[in-house]
Amino acid sequence: MSLRLRLIALVCGALVLSLVLGGATAWLNASRSVRTEMRSALLVGRQTIESAIERLQQAREPLRDLDELVVSFEGNRHLRVRLIGEAQAVATPVVESPPFGAVPRWFVRVIGVRPVTDRVPIAVNGRDYGTIAVETDPHNEILEVWNEFTDSLVTPVMLSGLTILLIYLFIGRALRPLESLAGALEQIGDGRYRTPMGDRLAPELARLRDSFNRMAARLAAADGENRRLNEQLLTLQEQERSELARDLHDEVSPFLFAISIDAASASRMLKEGRATEAREHVQSIADAVRPLQRQVRSMLGRLHPIGLDEFGLREALQNMIAFWRRRCPEIHYQLSVSGGCEDLGEPMGSTICRIVQESLSNSVRHAEATLITVSIVRQGKEVRVEILDNGRGMSESNGPGFGLVGISERVRAIGGRLTVSNKPSGGVEVAAVLPRRVRQEAAAVSVQAEEP
Repeated sequence: MSLRLRLIALVCGALVLSLVLGGATAWLNASRSVRTEMRSALLVGRQTIESAIERLQQAREPLRDLDELVVSFEGNRHLRVRLIGEAQAVATPVVESPPFGAVPRWFVRVIGVRPVTDRVPIAVNGRDYGTIAVETDPHNEILEVWNEFTDSLVTPVMLSGLTILLIYLFIGRALRPLESLAGALEQIGDGRYRTPMGDRLAPELARLRDSFNRMAARLAAADGENRRLNEQLLTLQEQERSELARDLHDEVSPFLFAISIDAASASRMLKEGRATEAREHVQSIADAVRPLQRQVRSMLGRLHPIGLDEFGLREALQNMIAFWRRRCPEIHYQLSVSGGCEDLGEPMGSTICRIVQESLSNSVRHAEATLITVSIVRQGKEVRVEILDNGRGMSESNGPGFGLVGISERVRAIGGRLTVSNKPSGGVEVAAVLPRRVRQEAAAVSVQAEEP
């Protein structure tokens, strides 16, 4: 059942209940009123007859006076009078015509007032002239109550009908914005977030409309940001794939080619019995394998920090610093890892390694720094990562590159914050604040981001 029909049914129920209570009260009053009226009419009629009989004691023609007495009740609304004896005079009440039709039998039964008969014996100067029977007739009184009931019922019924009609129309008009809101929510569910509502509404619904418009705007902004980040992520993935392909082609492929040539030559010489010459080719293979292993290890370190799983965060960071110290020994490196940061687990550990790796790479390549400081500190429920250098800083024209954009996305995926700014004293500060406990869904996003 719709909300409109439920509200109308509630109002109808309240109106019906009020009518039932009002009808019960009217029934009690009406039944009591009819009984009182019949009792009063019977009492007045008996007193009238008894007074007339006393006057008949001096009458010359009692029978004629008795007939006149009975006839005097003709037209009474509530009494039927009959003379039972030597004369047979009858006086019947006037039957009034109902304006709203005859009184229904069920209404007469509900009132529950039956006719009552009282008999008054007639004795004049010791002579018995019979009996006068006085019988109440509640028909006219019940008809009067019925007319009052129908008169009082017409107005409430008309008002109730008008009220229900107005409620139906008003609720339909009031619920129309909710139908628009439902349609707008369906469009948002389909991915169409730019669906503002601009109708003029009541203050209560206006707040709902404004909240919906703000939600739609934020969803649209979030959707646009997600699209932009996805594009950047795809660009980063393509860039990483290109770098891996270049390294494989330039560094790994020549060694593999040399190894294949030496292996073929050694095999041919062994078949020809020239073992001494074949030994030289085998030694060449061993010499080629060592730089090939170093190159593969370097590539693996770029894909996943070396030592993180085996020895922990400190060892992995020391390996990164050692990598750059061998290549740029003129730069002084400082590493500080506070207690409680050794066993952060995934994806926290790999995220910290990626932040440090990218920051070290940027400082060494672009900053012309002489000092790089790496600090990992646990602060309550958060972990703060800082990488500082004393280089020339970051120019305003050159914003963050793809590497920092990818790191920023990785940090936000686990619920953290990343800032990159120039220090007042010179150099660049990269600061990340990461939550100690990472949500499972954030961890899943971070793992997906690591996949090439």
